[in-house]
Amino acid sequence: ARPGGPFPRQTPFLFLPSAAEEDAGTPVEVLVSADSLEVRSGGSCAAAALPAGVRLAPSSCRGLRRLPGDGLHLRLRLRRAPPLADLAFTLRESLKPHKKYVFYCQSCGDIIVKDRKFLRVLPLPSENWSDLVEEWCCHPNPFARSTLHPQHDDCFLGDTFFLLNSGNESHKSKETTRVICKRCKTMLGETISSDTIKYYVTEVIIQPSEGSFNPIPRSGFVQSVVAQCLLELSSAKSTFRFTVKGDNGKIYILIWLLNSDTLLVESLGSSSSLNVLTLFGDIFMPTSGPVGTWNAVKVLYQPCIKCRNKDLADAWENDMGVHPLKFPSETCLELLLILGLSTASLPPSLRCMNSFQVRNRCY
Repeated sequence: ARPGGPFPRQTPFLFLPSAAEEDAGTPVEVLVSADSLEVRSGGSCAAAALPAGVRLAPSSCRGLRRLPGDGLHLRLRLRRAPPLADLAFTLRESLKPHKKYVFYCQSCGDIIVKDRKFLRVLPLPSENWSDLVEEWCCHPNPFARSTLHPQHDDCFLGDTFFLLNSGNESHKSKETTRVICKRCKTMLGETISSDTIKYYVTEVIIQPSEGSFNPIPRSGFVQSVVAQCLLELSSAKSTFRFTVKGDNGKIYILIWLLNSDTLLVESLGSSSSLNVLTLFGDIFMPTSGPVGTWNAVKVLYQPCIKCRNKDLADAWENDMGVHPLKFPSETCLELLLILGLSTASLPPSLRCMNSFQVRNRCY
């Protein structure tokens, strides 16, 4: 959103599946008001209402056209009041020293770490800091054998993980260094040393000890966490290209962040209005209900499984301007599925850009 008053302005793109697509010669009437948009064709009427606080500027409507197989496309200015609170996931802001926290498995809610108080919550250097040292130093890397191990009262924060002293908690698999949930067997992280555990931010929910566990739908949580990682890294490091790697070292996805100020408004439909797919719960199916609105980031992405885009993935991996993001391999596949389902919900003409696929990810 651009600054300038209590109602920031955005220029959204609206897509409405056209009921008149079967007969391209049928006249179509588009009615735009401050709080709704209607499309009338013959005896049918499709309406897209807007949530409270979101308004359209009817005089800004432009680019109205009908594409075969897509429906109606148009652009117009949108106004939205500032949100009351930022609900985006921010690990660095949610963990404070001298407070007690409980760590839960995000998948099943089992307690992983109970009533842990930290005296220090410290950010770690970026994951490729040792590679940068090679460029800075004219002699062998003096930190090559150095590792950072938190004490019992420490929590070290990385880009996609945090490090804790293992203490009395033991979720280590006997066969490997993978750290798994005792109840649901989901991978939570991995052991770094005999007394240090790395937990991935996509697998754990952290809440104050005085609170209670509030379950969050898996797909929404993954989207929120990954989107927040992209936002923080693009702001702190001015990097907009990312490789998504699994814990097995393989690259699963290439992501290119386009913008971070997208507002996604989804009309979930009713008996007299459009029925569209709701993508942001755990059930990907048409539904009916109120209008939903989300903050979102817009990304381009390329899948890299089964040797797809191998040359491009190799080039990005060797590019110092591309930042790596590491998650459990199972989570990388979940993320790829979420991206694919979102792309499939777009009209065909908007699914690709310069061979990359387009996706709006909520947070």
